[in-house]
Amino acid sequence: MPHRAILLGIPRSFSGFPLLPLAATLILSGCQLSPSLFDGETNAHVEDPMVTAPPITSGLDAAGLRTLLTAELAGQRGDYRYAGQGYLEAAQRYTSPGLAERATFAARFGNDAALMEAAALRWRELDPRAETPNRLLASLSLQRGDWLDSLEQRLAIAESGGNGEIAPFAEIAVAEEAPLNLLAQQLRSYLSQPEVSQREFHSDVLLGTALIEAALGEMQTAQRYLDEVEQQEPESAALWLAKARLALETGDHRGAQQAAQQGLSLAPDDVRFILMLAQAEIRLNNITAAEVQTNALLESHGGNQDLRIALAQLYLEEGHSEPAYRLLQPLIGQENIPNIAYFLLGAIAQSQGEVDNALLYYRQVYEGDEFLAARSAAARMLIEDGRLLDARAFLRIERMRHDAYFGDLVRLEVQLLDELSLQEDATALLDREITRTPDDTSLLYLRAMRAWEMGDLTGMERDLRQILRTEPNNADALNALGYTLADLNLPGRLEEARELIERAYEADPDNPAVLDSMGWVYFRLGKPDDALAWLESAYAQMPDQEIAAHLAEVLHSLGRSDEARQLIARILQRATYHPQIDDLLERYPELTPPSAP
Repeated sequence: MPHRAILLGIPRSFSGFPLLPLAATLILSGCQLSPSLFDGETNAHVEDPMVTAPPITSGLDAAGLRTLLTAELAGQRGDYRYAGQGYLEAAQRYTSPGLAERATFAARFGNDAALMEAAALRWRELDPRAETPNRLLASLSLQRGDWLDSLEQRLAIAESGGNGEIAPFAEIAVAEEAPLNLLAQQLRSYLSQPEVSQREFHSDVLLGTALIEAALGEMQTAQRYLDEVEQQEPESAALWLAKARLALETGDHRGAQQAAQQGLSLAPDDVRFILMLAQAEIRLNNITAAEVQTNALLESHGGNQDLRIALAQLYLEEGHSEPAYRLLQPLIGQENIPNIAYFLLGAIAQSQGEVDNALLYYRQVYEGDEFLAARSAAARMLIEDGRLLDARAFLRIERMRHDAYFGDLVRLEVQLLDELSLQEDATALLDREITRTPDDTSLLYLRAMRAWEMGDLTGMERDLRQILRTEPNNADALNALGYTLADLNLPGRLEEARELIERAYEADPDNPAVLDSMGWVYFRLGKPDDALAWLESAYAQMPDQEIAAHLAEVLHSLGRSDEARQLIARILQRATYHPQIDDLLERYPELTPPSAP
């Protein structure tokens, strides 16, 4: 339990930002309180002296005071969500940033993301120069996958002279395959503003932009931004890390080596520079030099197990299994070896053509992380070695050894058989295992989805109904069946679809797939106005192309075709494979954006 303030019941500050004391809140513009509020005597027959009083135009009225005191008491007893709601209500009535600040932090301690976002938005509205609300909004946007909004909040921080942490954001965006084209457009627009280079954390924006430009293949542009940073902050370790990465990506291994060495001189304890230098040495085929670097790193970190494994991964990814094995060999036979170590030993043996040794290592990956990846790698290895029967026998034995992974291993075998175009064998396996375990909802759901892919609606509905007999509130089954009925627009079954989706929503109200289904069934029922809010909410949480296609079609039906085209344009820029959007444009060619091919 965090330390509580005497009155509020939540910490006085968060990240160094003090909370507004209640006393200060109570004198907002001067409170106008009736003396009768403090009179201990009550008399139901005494006429209220405030009946003819003029309305309060500034400060707290009785309702406002009650709201604040209720929020204070809620915070004191640890009900942060209720406290946050009270402070937000007060912040809507009174233009005090301190109230919105309190609402935001109370919502944070109450773990209520929606309330925290509403409070942070109000805080930013009341105090546009405050950095913290933008930072919180950026984090919330990133959590729900709204990359563009997160970047917008960060650039707002940078525009006011703060550190928006654009470079770390860009690293995550590149790693997570975010919509880099759209992010780059936002960054370019920001950098084109006059006098932007005079802002304190300008180099952070340049670094982040360089990383995204490099990921998009715009190497010259990325290099230009890095050169600007070098002129401004030549001693920045982040600069040399970015330069080393860019050099590696462009094949300039010597340049990567030099940049990593420069960064290491500035930040000798930064493991990333050692790894970057080792990677450069490996690509220069200086394996001995690379091992000197990695061994020195291990020695300085006391033979750290996690670091040893990370270095082995590096060598293996670069195609050098021998030094990878030398790094992992000391772990063999020790207690509590991480799963990843056995997984890598299996991959090393497999790369050297030692199939049976690799199989032994893969089987030593116990339940937990890498368990399924190891079984998948082992089965695929046996199949590639022409031993399909052995692969299937291996998976059957693993199902008996690891009951907790029974369904997962069945699904893995079905997937492998499907990939080999052995659909009949896959269906037979699935039917056999469901006969043995008729209430296994995960296998029933898998068979239902395979039936849907094959156009067997009757088979799909049969299995989903079986799931619902066992688990009446299974949101996945309810949503899958309801959405399918709505999407196929089957005569006489739309109301049934709506009822199923409503049950799914009751079971899982925060699931964007369910929100999308709700919007889509309302659209099919001829209620596009009702559909719009559901689809907008779904897209805000999960901006994928299927939801985007539904939202665009609804916008078009409401006469908002320009907005639909803008939405489609964003999806087309974001992904190279977009069958749902292609299908929509085939039906509504007038929605094709001007810039689309």
